[in-house]
Amino acid sequence: MLCLIGLLSLLCQWLAFRARLPAILPLLLMGLLLGPGTGVLNPDALLGDLLFPIVSLAVAVILFEGSLTLDLARLRGQSRMVRNLVLPGMLVTFVIAGVSAHWLLGLEPGIAALLGALVVVTGPTVIAPLLRTLPIPQRLGTLLHWEGILIDPIGALLVVLVYEYLMLGQSAAWQIFALTLATGMATGALAGLAMAWLLKHRVFPRRLETVATLLLMLGAFGISNELMLESGLLTVTVMGIWLANTKGLDLEPIIEFKETLSVLLISALFLLLAARLNRADLAHLDGAAWAWLLVLLLVARPVAVALCALGSDLSLKERWLVGWIAPRGIVAAAISSLFALKLSKEGIEGAEPLVALVFMVIIVTVILQSTLTKPLLHLLGLAAPPRNGYLIFGASEFAVALGQALQKWSVPVLLSDTHWGNLSQARMAGLPVYYGNPVSEHGQETMDLSQIRRVLILSPYRQWNTEVAYHYQDRLGPDRVFALAEAGKPPRPRYQSVQQLQPLFADGVNYGTLQRRLSQGEQIRQTKLSEAYPWSQFQTDNPDALLLIARDEQQRLHTLTAGQSPQPAAGWQLLYLAPPSEANGSDRVGGVDEVDL
Repeated sequence: MLCLIGLLSLLCQWLAFRARLPAILPLLLMGLLLGPGTGVLNPDALLGDLLFPIVSLAVAVILFEGSLTLDLARLRGQSRMVRNLVLPGMLVTFVIAGVSAHWLLGLEPGIAALLGALVVVTGPTVIAPLLRTLPIPQRLGTLLHWEGILIDPIGALLVVLVYEYLMLGQSAAWQIFALTLATGMATGALAGLAMAWLLKHRVFPRRLETVATLLLMLGAFGISNELMLESGLLTVTVMGIWLANTKGLDLEPIIEFKETLSVLLISALFLLLAARLNRADLAHLDGAAWAWLLVLLLVARPVAVALCALGSDLSLKERWLVGWIAPRGIVAAAISSLFALKLSKEGIEGAEPLVALVFMVIIVTVILQSTLTKPLLHLLGLAAPPRNGYLIFGASEFAVALGQALQKWSVPVLLSDTHWGNLSQARMAGLPVYYGNPVSEHGQETMDLSQIRRVLILSPYRQWNTEVAYHYQDRLGPDRVFALAEAGKPPRPRYQSVQQLQPLFADGVNYGTLQRRLSQGEQIRQTKLSEAYPWSQFQTDNPDALLLIARDEQQRLHTLTAGQSPQPAAGWQLLYLAPPSEANGSDRVGGVDEVDL
């Protein structure tokens, strides 16, 4: 059965990838099919007393990973609207969801408050697939994207605090709650400080750093719970936030290790959580539950957005759209199941509907907002034009110059590199950048790819180039991924599918070729063809020019590759690399609209 769970988890991940949906949706549906649907899987019988510790440790990993992304400097750097959605907007949703749960579902105030806290979190794992497949305007996509990243750990912290007050406030009220809160925060800060010192001073060899971080985090979780019951989740959240905001730490390997762990652990976890539901739990999804869901979708979120948008430049239609999009994800599913187990273990009544209600919210919001948002965009007249941006991997001098040229055409550009020093020139040029591996889960959650249509691989890192090419061939299609030829190295059979890509720009052009031409004073320039200055005249005036990208009269972009015989017509604009002497010659030809870029 354990092997079957692993294989089915892999199947669900693959189906989500092909359907461009959040992976949580097929995982939960598969769990419902195996559990209450057919009775094939009974997690309590399968794992027995180990079920609760496994779920507890998995949730600790989820919260720690989410908090590792909460760089407070990024929160300060975001627009006022993002900050409003993450802080006061979250609290508005919490209050409306909790109060309506008490009135409509008849839940005890404490349980209703916990349910309200569970459903405030959206998260990048559910937002990102929607933004990739829907024509959402770039600024609204960026707003939703950053809300999902930042609200993940903050919303989880709210859930932990509400739960601790629910558990501890009943016996000793504020005194025990305050003590638990202080223990969790102090232990988390000390653990974060100690872990940061260990990483900075290279106490562990590089190959052990990721494992050491994970195990020490779990150790801090256990120690905190021994010091003060129920303080462990707060500890790991504070520990992650501490590490994320410590300067000089390279957390990329730790985050990448977490991705593999997520596929192995988290996928199986959600199958088990959904399979634990029984038909008695599903009976709680009656008319009152659906009425509460409508309040959550059509009242809580729109009201929160309306209040947060006061004084902003968002139009009324844009506020309606942002008020509609708020799918729930991994944090809600995992924490609701864990706390339902905890409440049941403590003998607290009224928690039985929690998991079923949260799973209903996840499934319905993901399905509805995946299917209805596109028609809503067209109805409101907010559908963005077809995406035409470039993700450029490798922030070389040439890549920065090309990114600037594309920006002057109002083409969205994002540069990514695994070396921070290479990105400094791009940052100073005002180009959006991502530091890290662009195929990592962290990259997929953090990068704004809502306007990206094509990928240019311009880096000298052969191993990374292959990974990036494979990843984005699968995601965008082989015809939208372009790579420079590798100098002096014949294709290897294992890279055959990548090598089928036509080399960028022209035969024999590689990373060294471009850098050498730039060092000789060549520049990326722009020319607009006309009846008076046709393509043939351009070729005569610029025999050594390297044509890079062309834009036709319909504003469609054409990325040039080896073997192509382009025939640009009048009205086309050309980006090309040319020696200074040839560029000056072109300047003297009448009808040329040309500038240095």
